Amino acid sequence: MRASVIQIAVNEDESVEARRRRVAAMVREQAGSDLVVLPELWTTGAFAYEAFGSEAEPLEGPTYEAMAKAASDVGVWLHAGSIPERDPDGPLYNTSLVFSPSGDLAAAYRKIHRFGFDKGEAVLMGAGAELVTVRLPETTLGLSTCYDLRFPELFRGLVDAGAETLVVSAGWPERRRSHWTLLAQARAVENQAFVVACGTAGTHAGVPQAGHSIVVDPWGEVLARAGADEEVLTVEFDPGKVAATREQFPALKDRMLGLQPPRRP
Repeated sequence: MRASVIQIAVNEDESVEARRRRVAAMVREQAGSDLVVLPELWTTGAFAYEAFGSEAEPLEGPTYEAMAKAASDVGVWLHAGSIPERDPDGPLYNTSLVFSPSGDLAAAYRKIHRFGFDKGEAVLMGAGAELVTVRLPETTLGLSTCYDLRFPELFRGLVDAGAETLVVSAGWPERRRSHWTLLAQARAVENQAFVVACGTAGTHAGVPQAGHSIVVDPWGEVLARAGADEEVLTVEFDPGKVAATREQFPALKDRMLGLQPPRRP
């Protein structure tokens, strides 16, 4: 399986519409890949809180249309990162979109864990409530977004739902880059799954981004890692390694907690 991770630079001197066109062109350049992954909130920048409201889109808005067409033009599965979604009947959401090679929407995931500690995203956006997986011919994806990476129970839930490749779409800050790498490898090891983690480059509202998108195998080995600048990271991996790893080292079978409700005293 071939995956292309597009680490987009989000800079204030480029309009949202111009970046949307540019990213669609970058997706079209990934012909031959099975899966293409984009980062979190690349239209606005993950820390550009003041732009969330003005740039929010309906689910089937301009980014949806551009990414659906790009996916169908080259016949790839496209995790199109996330957008600030405006629900006509509720709040804004940080929503990831996944398109099939025909350009159909295969899944939408509303970010569950909102970052900000009672400010920023945490108060401007609603929280998602559902774990989302997507079945590809080669593997089953489990979807997550940025701050979700710090909550292992979410990933264990995705594995219980059949996920074999955990996709993390993020706008992770440079000042905590060491956590980004550490947690991506931890999520791979503890769940015996591939992790495909795509971050952004550039600076969002004065916050330098970590970049360093990373692909990790079920043993925690780093298969590919990007640098700090905009880059396309392409890697080939064998999805069958998940089942082989879980068979060779069946740690998941020894789980004792979280499998059933606790007994009442």
